Amino acid sequence: MMLRGLLALVAAVIALSGNPACAQTYPARPIHLVVPYPAGGGTDFFARLVGAKMSEIIGKPIVVENKPGAATNLGAEFVAKASPDGYTILLGDVATYAANPSLYKKLPFNPDKDFSPISLTARFLTVLVVNPAKLNVDTVADVIAAARKAPASIDIAHAGVGNPFHLAAVLFEQAAGITLSQVPYRGAAPAIQAVLAGDAVLMFVDYATARAHLASGALKALAVASATSRPELPGVPTLAEAANIPGFEMWAWQGMVAPAKTPDAVITKLHETYVAAVSDPAVRQKLIDAGTEPLQSSPQEMAEYRRREAAKWAAVIKAANMLLD
Repeated sequence: MMLRGLLALVAAVIALSGNPACAQTYPARPIHLVVPYPAGGGTDFFARLVGAKMSEIIGKPIVVENKPGAATNLGAEFVAKASPDGYTILLGDVATYAANPSLYKKLPFNPDKDFSPISLTARFLTVLVVNPAKLNVDTVADVIAAARKAPASIDIAHAGVGNPFHLAAVLFEQAAGITLSQVPYRGAAPAIQAVLAGDAVLMFVDYATARAHLASGALKALAVASATSRPELPGVPTLAEAANIPGFEMWAWQGMVAPAKTPDAVITKLHETYVAAVSDPAVRQKLIDAGTEPLQSSPQEMAEYRRREAAKWAAVIKAANMLLD
């Protein structure tokens, strides 16, 4: 009986202290970083670049696993149901954490309950672009005037229902009081190709994807969706200014999480490793050169930001009457 009591006491102390034995030996094997998008995109690029540096720092391989599908839900569900030991983590985005809970009738995970935040990781400047050869407009005001004159006559491409750039287009419609013809594609690459071909004429897209086409003149930037103008696109106004929509702001952002109940000490280790990796000057410059703004936050700051974004997009999705099975 005394032995059983002693063992119970030891177990209780370990539970209360966040499993220090686990923290002391972690990591003992490779860590799997799940990317809920196909290889080759911006999220995959970020994961492989930062993951490689994290591997150097933490002393074990960080293996990037691409698990695309269902607007990031397949990869997110996989991580939500993984063992909470720090060996399976997720690099999700605004759709994963903020939009999908309101967009889908049934979601196989709960971002609040099923994940332990590690850090915000990046955000991508969102730009409203036009094919100037197919739509003769100079400003956002011109687009709004044309859309009001002929509702649903302007085709705007997006990378799938619930994708950040689709959400930006819906928010723009609501804020400007217009109706556009939303044309979905299976990802940002085919969507922007459709705009270049003239199958659609407008698109919200990240600057990293659009910048070569902007430089060539094939596309024209009408506005940025940030709160202030950006040095990447001098002379291009914010959408809030260009459309007279005070407070309009939209970022395609990402964050890293682990399954819920992952020990605090493991979360701290992952957080410290991520911050060190993204603070490396060479890594940081490669991200900036690719049009990515690297971020870092405390787990608590990420949780609070996610909740604010979830409330924002819940209102947009409800107003648009968007609901998916």
